[in-house]
Amino acid sequence: MGVNSNRVEDFSSQETTLRITTESIVPGMEIHNVCLPPKKTTLQKLKQRLGEIFFPDDPLYRFKNQTWCKKLLLGLQFLFPIFQWGPEYSLRLLRSDIISGLTIASLAIPQGISYAKLANLPPIVGLYSSFVPPLIYSILGSSRHLGVGPVSIASLVMGSMLSETVSPHDEPILYLKLAFTATFFAGLFQASLGFLRLGFVIDFLSKATLVGFMAGAAVIVSLQQLKGLLGIVHFTTKMQFIPVISSVFNHRDEWSWQTIVLGISFLVFLLTSRHISMKRPKLFWVSAAAPLTSVILSTILVLCFKLKTHKISIIGYLPKGLNPPSANMLSFSGPDLALAIKTGIVTGILSLTEGIAVGRTFAALKNYQVDGNKEMMAIGLMNMAGSCSSCYVTTGSFSRSAVNYNAGAQTAVSNIIMATAVLVTLLFLMPLFYYTPNVILGAIIVTAVIGLIDYQAAYRLWKVDKLDFLACMCSFFGVLFISVPSGLGIAVGVSVFKILLHVTRPNTLIMGNIRGTNVYQCLGRYKEASRIPSFLVLAIESPIYFANSTYLQERILRWIREEEDWIKANNEDTLKCVILDMTAVTAIDTSGIDLVCELRKMLEKRSFQLVLANPVGSVMEKLHQSKTLDSFGLNGIYLTVGEAVADISALWKSQP
Repeated sequence: MGVNSNRVEDFSSQETTLRITTESIVPGMEIHNVCLPPKKTTLQKLKQRLGEIFFPDDPLYRFKNQTWCKKLLLGLQFLFPIFQWGPEYSLRLLRSDIISGLTIASLAIPQGISYAKLANLPPIVGLYSSFVPPLIYSILGSSRHLGVGPVSIASLVMGSMLSETVSPHDEPILYLKLAFTATFFAGLFQASLGFLRLGFVIDFLSKATLVGFMAGAAVIVSLQQLKGLLGIVHFTTKMQFIPVISSVFNHRDEWSWQTIVLGISFLVFLLTSRHISMKRPKLFWVSAAAPLTSVILSTILVLCFKLKTHKISIIGYLPKGLNPPSANMLSFSGPDLALAIKTGIVTGILSLTEGIAVGRTFAALKNYQVDGNKEMMAIGLMNMAGSCSSCYVTTGSFSRSAVNYNAGAQTAVSNIIMATAVLVTLLFLMPLFYYTPNVILGAIIVTAVIGLIDYQAAYRLWKVDKLDFLACMCSFFGVLFISVPSGLGIAVGVSVFKILLHVTRPNTLIMGNIRGTNVYQCLGRYKEASRIPSFLVLAIESPIYFANSTYLQERILRWIREEEDWIKANNEDTLKCVILDMTAVTAIDTSGIDLVCELRKMLEKRSFQLVLANPVGSVMEKLHQSKTLDSFGLNGIYLTVGEAVADISALWKSQP
């Protein structure tokens, strides 16, 4: 076979192409050009990179080629989504939203009282938090189905973090001030993430981390409710497993059989209704109405038998009226400011993660998009406003949103209807809760948080990714035996360790040719793949950075040593060429460039040729700018592994 291999390579030219021209070496095989990316200035590269990081969705695309009036309208719709669906709103939609709004109100009222108790706050604060924030979200939020209000995880974390330093019973005013201040900082943090488009920060809370965290928190929350379910008066304020269990058995003399009977009865009722709704989704209203039904029935029972149920603790007096202003209670100085900021950031991240995840889940079911950055700003602003109107941290609740969705909600007006129902309760119905037993609130909390224990997800983690399962278990046991924030911190640490492990110890593969094709795949994965005589083809599946360059050098040299041992054992042709498939090398830094240079020199001393295959544009550009390609000669870089093998093999054959 005749060979004509005229290769022209102009590495010093300012042109954007490295010209490699040759006639077909083998039938069906053509050697293609290996190109540099189009030339750009440093400012252009920086602009493109920042755009990819902060504006992957190109939020300003809708404003292009529009008149000023149209841009103003689009701007209002962008900032206030209510202007998008408001003009098309109809009575048919209103009817659906009224039904769904009243349905979630029946769930929101008992949940608000219960979750405030979980955060060690007065019950009325939970109702306040179900009034103002939903109104603000209905104007700013982009989700049609998100049910806004207090949630169990944020309530638990706030209660546990603040109570470690300040007692809600001994210093109730200071505790309340810290709760409102923490809520303000949670909102400020959330809104800042949205405004600066830094939503990727919350991605460090992986699914595995959250599965373990929520399960551990659910167990701790459930155990904490034993105080109310057993009628114990003196109970530990600690949130760890051992102190809670010890407190339960150390105060057996305080157990009240009346409270136990009432609590177990309604707990069975609530769990049964939840089971029915899970088995038959069309009966979602059974689970939604169960908490309010339990509150009404238990209140009537205690009221009718109040002389015989004096050992059952009740809520007592709750003030009527609208949310009183609390801006004067925000404290931005003093020794407890750091605690408020830390609590705000932790609860802000958790509530933001839950709110966006829930919003996107139901948006996907109805085939519309939820803007993550706008959601962050909406949730942040409603928490900042809530902190000034006697509210604590709120977000999108999964249970409320699920009920809202199943009840047929069409727009965010359902939140307005729910807030209106809460307003009526605040103005006129508060005295009716006087005889509501605290045990029923504990039963409602247990029923709500027990759904956070996702053992099936933990099992999937074990089957799929052991490191993810380790992060899950670290989070679970950290929450259970150390503390809620420490457990979360441990889990995030394990997740970060996993990232570092992937970065510093990237995967490398030895590749072989699929017989009869020009395709090269992992030898250990495909039985039909085979080695090419005199060639060692290696693939690197990560960027090459300072953090992994030393490891990659050692690993590549080990691959070469093992290949030479295999050749000796099988009497194969001598190794002459090492090809690095750089398809998956998405970036390279100066340490990576030094690695390539050092590796070429080391192999050259051993009479091996180093060849690069298919480097991506940014990698190719850096290799060119550093003059590294000059040292590779005429046959040092190819578009594909197949072309490299074909061309180099032909050159070897053409040599005398």
